[in-house]
Amino acid sequence: MAPGKVDLMAKYNPVEFIQEVRQEVSKVTWPTWKEVWITTLMVIIMVSVASVFFLLTDQALGYLVRFVLGGAR
Repeated sequence: MAPGKVDLMAKYNPVEFIQEVRQEVSKVTWPTWKEVWITTLMVIIMVSVASVFFLLTDQALGYLVRFVLGGAR
């Protein structure tokens, strides 16, 4: 191996890795069920609003293009 390079794979034991992962996971502040539900509902609402916006924008631009190109009926 070249000087100055560190072989990280050789230094870690899988058992130590799992222990470290469990320690780090225990430090996480997990959201409550109420927070999860509120966030989920907000995401659903925002996706719905964005979908309607893009639908209307697409329809308007499509109409504009058909009008400009002479295909509007």
